[in-house]
Amino acid sequence: MDTRQLRTLIAISAHGTFAQAAKVVGLTPSAVSQQMFALEQELGAALFDRSSRRPKITSQGMQVIELAKDFLRMEEDAKAALSGHRIAGKLMLGSVRSSALNLLPRAIVEMRHRYPALTANLRVSLSSPLIDDVASGRLDAAVVAEHLRIPPALRWSPFLREPLWLIAPKGSGIRDPLKLLNKKPFVRFRSPVPLANLIDTEISRWGVVTQDIAEIDTIGSIVSCVRQGLGVSVVPHVALQEPDHKELDLLPFGEPQVHRQIGIVERTVSPRSEIIARLHEVLAQLCGEHGVDRP
Repeated sequence: MDTRQLRTLIAISAHGTFAQAAKVVGLTPSAVSQQMFALEQELGAALFDRSSRRPKITSQGMQVIELAKDFLRMEEDAKAALSGHRIAGKLMLGSVRSSALNLLPRAIVEMRHRYPALTANLRVSLSSPLIDDVASGRLDAAVVAEHLRIPPALRWSPFLREPLWLIAPKGSGIRDPLKLLNKKPFVRFRSPVPLANLIDTEISRWGVVTQDIAEIDTIGSIVSCVRQGLGVSVVPHVALQEPDHKELDLLPFGEPQVHRQIGIVERTVSPRSEIIARLHEVLAQLCGEHGVDRP
């Protein structure tokens, strides 16, 4: 088994056919077939179901593909380390589907400018599966909000501590947050993430029974609905950076004003720790006055 066979197998998985994979890896279709046959013989497993006109990858084949991706990534990292390029290789990242996505793509682009030998792969999911994937090594790091369930083998380092704002359409005329929440329709952030729980907990602490007019699971959509006059809501500071968001009235949410934190979770012992530290630095810089330095 060699890396050429593994790269070909991954190409077949990505492009669907031996013929398309052959174009990608620079071989003839017959050479691709020979490579795959040799790999199956060596592993003693059928990687393809050839009973149909287009061979289909078997469950065993899918297992080998996942192992191949890990192996090729380790090979890439080893070459980068041995060549002296420490900020190089592929960084496997995850992120929650929230306003954090306003920051992470910009940070990845900045890292690419600073370190041309570094590439990144981004996957978006919920906090819990992302944390599990970091712990298992499927991801190098993930951007998640402050979370209660961080395993001992991981560390979470905040790069953002930002205030939450009660937002209303421009010209609402009410400057008391409690009156605003009691009198105006409320657009609720409904999502299985820590931010939603943080908002709901503070509203309950105030004893407010909101007049819910909508339940929405993305912060950007909530801001848009409020700007168009649907109701009022609560959002983090990072969601209010676009120029058209100046059309909103902002009031501090909470007494004292509630803040939420977002950070990077990574393994405490990781070969990518230096790269992740540089990423943390870039993210903190992008957060401006609300950025948090790495401890």
